[in-house]
Amino acid sequence: MCEENATPKTLLVAAFEGWNDASQAATNVIRHLVSRYESQEVRHIDNEDFYDYQVARPMICSVQGRKRIIWPRTTFYDIAVSPVLHLLAQIAPEPNYRWKEYCTQTLHIAEDYGVNDVITLGAMFDECPHTRPLPLDISKSGCECESDREYNGPVGIPNILDAFASEAGLSTMSMWVSVPHYSANAECMQGTLELLRALSVTIGYPLAEGDLIRKAAQWRAQADELVASTHTGDYLARLERDYDLDAQAKRIASNGMPACEELIREAESFLRDGV
Repeated sequence: MCEENATPKTLLVAAFEGWNDASQAATNVIRHLVSRYESQEVRHIDNEDFYDYQVARPMICSVQGRKRIIWPRTTFYDIAVSPVLHLLAQIAPEPNYRWKEYCTQTLHIAEDYGVNDVITLGAMFDECPHTRPLPLDISKSGCECESDREYNGPVGIPNILDAFASEAGLSTMSMWVSVPHYSANAECMQGTLELLRALSVTIGYPLAEGDLIRKAAQWRAQADELVASTHTGDYLARLERDYDLDAQAKRIASNGMPACEELIREAESFLRDGV
């Protein structure tokens, strides 16, 4: 079938501001896509009962000299990344109340657009070095990543939306990038870039990176300056050693059980040299 005659496939991609969005790495994926592709605002969830305005405060801005109040709400964009592939992109502050109703409304909108696949994006602060690829955890329907299997604790609206979508029979995927906690005061464009690249692989289409590569390089340079100015080079070196050891362990483990003795020898040598 010719591509121009094919029926477009639509996937829901969702990101939420707040607890699930360290350094805005996840929501900036949506903002980037909206700015790079033909996009239209198509739906909203406006129910004010979802928000505590002392937490998700309204914003005031000037539009052509007139003051306007912007209330917290959910916006859905139809993003045409190709003639046969659209993204129904959802961006919103994380709701404070009535998550079950919120997820139900989201899935009703997704149903209106023929969505069968739901992808949620998130970012979390962690002890990881900015000098290495940022850790990325990806979970698919019925196949949790290792960190998900081991985690017990609070969850955010992306996890709840994943669960509701899975119960509704939709295919789900969750992507979380880890962001160095010492860089919390700057938007982590490296995290945004890595989430975008993972999304490209998932949907099987190369998404435009635009100026994200330049912005990611700026973020790394700012992190270099921060480490130098706060004299935390030893701390960064420890994070790098831990990161490299973990990566080595995963590489050797993937080669099968016969490699375990090699892993033990290398780990013991690494720890002796690192002390």
